[in-house]
Amino acid sequence: MEINKHYFDTVIIGSGLAGCRAAIECINHGTVGVLSKLYPTRSHSTAAQGGIGAALGNEEEDSPEWHTYDTVKGSDFLGDQDAIEIMCYDAIPTIIELEHMGVPFSRTPEGKIAQRRFGGHTREFGKAPVRRACYSADRTGHAVLFALYEQCQLKGVRFFQEFQVLDIVVENNAVQGIIAVNIKDGSLHVFESKAVIIASGGYGKVFKVTSNAYASTGECLSMLFRQGLPLEDMEFFQFHPTGLYGLGILITEGARGEGGILINGKGERFMERYAPTIKDLAPRDMVSRAILTEIREGRGIDGKDYVYLDLRHVDRKILEERLPEITTFCKIYMGIDPSEAPIPVVPTAHYAMGGIPTDNDGRVLRDIDGSVVEGLYAAGECACVSVHGANRLGCNSLLDTVVFGRRAGKAASSTLKTATKGKVKKERISLIADCVDMIRRSNGRETVASVRRDLQTAMMDKCSVFRKEEELKVLLDELQALKERYKDISIADKSNTFNTDLLEAIELGHMLTLSEVIASCALQRTESRGAHCREDYPKRDDENWLKHTFAFQGDKGITFKYKPVKLTRFKPEERKY
Repeated sequence: MEINKHYFDTVIIGSGLAGCRAAIECINHGTVGVLSKLYPTRSHSTAAQGGIGAALGNEEEDSPEWHTYDTVKGSDFLGDQDAIEIMCYDAIPTIIELEHMGVPFSRTPEGKIAQRRFGGHTREFGKAPVRRACYSADRTGHAVLFALYEQCQLKGVRFFQEFQVLDIVVENNAVQGIIAVNIKDGSLHVFESKAVIIASGGYGKVFKVTSNAYASTGECLSMLFRQGLPLEDMEFFQFHPTGLYGLGILITEGARGEGGILINGKGERFMERYAPTIKDLAPRDMVSRAILTEIREGRGIDGKDYVYLDLRHVDRKILEERLPEITTFCKIYMGIDPSEAPIPVVPTAHYAMGGIPTDNDGRVLRDIDGSVVEGLYAAGECACVSVHGANRLGCNSLLDTVVFGRRAGKAASSTLKTATKGKVKKERISLIADCVDMIRRSNGRETVASVRRDLQTAMMDKCSVFRKEEELKVLLDELQALKERYKDISIADKSNTFNTDLLEAIELGHMLTLSEVIASCALQRTESRGAHCREDYPKRDDENWLKHTFAFQGDKGITFKYKPVKLTRFKPEERKY
C-alpha cells in the first residue's frame, strides 16, 4: 500500500469561513495545509445569505452591550456569557477588518456599511428591533468567503481540494495528524503536523428536510467522539422557520428584516400572538414553534402543512437590490415571483448549536474541568464555545466563524515554536485502510441510500422541533436497528476514481453515530429551552438544567456529564419578545 506523506506546521480541516480565517492567522507563523472535501469556494459558508452581526450603529443607535444581551437572551441563557461578550465586542473590529480584506458590503447612501434587521436583535435590551446585520445583498457568506479565500491564496496557504478526512489521530492526549483520501484517485494521504484545527461545519444532513449542503454530515465530530472525546450540547439543533416548502432551501431572515411577514391560512399575521413586541423578528426557535403550532391547529394554508411568507408589499426595487438570491430561488424552484405571490414556507433543519467543546481560544476540551487535547483546535459550526447556547440568533453564525476562527488560529500559532511534531503510526494507517477496503468490498443486502433515507426520516419525525420521551425512546431503538442494517450494506462502485458511493457509506456511519448522540442528549434533558422543545416538559428548568451536556462514548453506551453555564452580567429571566 502506497502512502503519500505530508507535513505542515498547521493542518486545517475545512475551507469555509472559520477554516480560511484561521489559515490567514496561521500562515504568518508557519506552513499551513487546508483540506476540503469540496472545491474550497463551494463550502457551505457560501449558503449564508442575510448578514453578519455587529453593533456598528451605521443606520441607528446600537451598542455591543445590547448585542451581548440579545445573544445571551437568544441563547435562552445557556450561552457562556464570557464567550458571548468576546464575540459581540470583537464584532466591530472584525467587520472593519473584513472590509479591508475586500468584502463588498452593501452600502448606505452615505457610503457606510449598510445594516438590516434580524430576529432577536434589539436596541436598549429588548425595546424594539435594531439594524445590526451587515450584509452583501443576500449573498453575505459568499462575499466573505471569496475575500478570505483570496487572502489565503495571496499569503501562500496550500489547499488540498476534494480530500475526504478519514481519521483525526489523537494519541497520548496530543494530536498527531490526520489521514485522508484523495477523492480524485482514491490514494491515501497522511498529514502530520504540530497543530490541527477542525473547521468542518455542521451536520444538518442527519435530518430529512434541511437547508444544509450534501457535505454537511459531521464526520469529524464522530471521529473524535469514537476516540473517547466529548461532544457538548448536542440536543440543541436549530430549525430555521422559513425553508422553502418541500425543499428546505433557506429563505433568509433578511426577508423578514426587510418587511416580510408570516401569514396563516386565515390570512392572519399570527406572530402578533406569539411575540407581540417584535412579531416576525422573534428568534428562530419561537417562530419555528409558532409556524408548526399554526399548522397543527389547522391554520396552515388551505389546511396543508405550510404557511406563507408574504413580501408582496415590499418595494420591488428592494427585493431586486437586497434579496436577489432568494428572489431567484423562488422563481427557479417554486415558479413564484415574491413581489407578486406569497412564498410557502415551513421550518427546515439549519444549524447545530452543539459540537466539539472548546475554550474561548478554540482549544478542544477533553473533560468538563477544562483539560485540553494538546495541539487540537476547533472553530465554526462544528465547535461549541458556546456562544449560541440553546438557540442561535440570526447573523451571529458568520460572526462566530471569523471571530473564533481567528482566535483558534492565533492560539495554535502561539505554540508552534515549542510544540512537538506529530507522528502517525503505521498501525493506525493500516487500520483505516482496512476499514475503507472493507466497505469497498462490502456485498450486503442494504443500500446506503435506503439506510440514510430511513435515518433522516426517523430523526425528522421524532427529534426535530417538538420532542417527547416516548418518541425519543422509539427513535433510539430505530437507530440501533439502522446500525445493524448498516453492517449489511454494499456499494456498487468498487473503483478508486471519484468513488462517491464509498464516501457516502463512510459518511453514513458517522451520521448514525451523531444521531444517536443527539437523540440520547435530547432524552436526558427534561425541560424545554431554546430549540430543544420537550412537549412533556414544556417549562424551562433553571434549577436543574442551567448546565451544558457533555456526552462521552463509554464501553456500555453513551454516558453524560454536566458543566455549569458561565454567567457574568445577565441573570436568567423569562424570555419574552
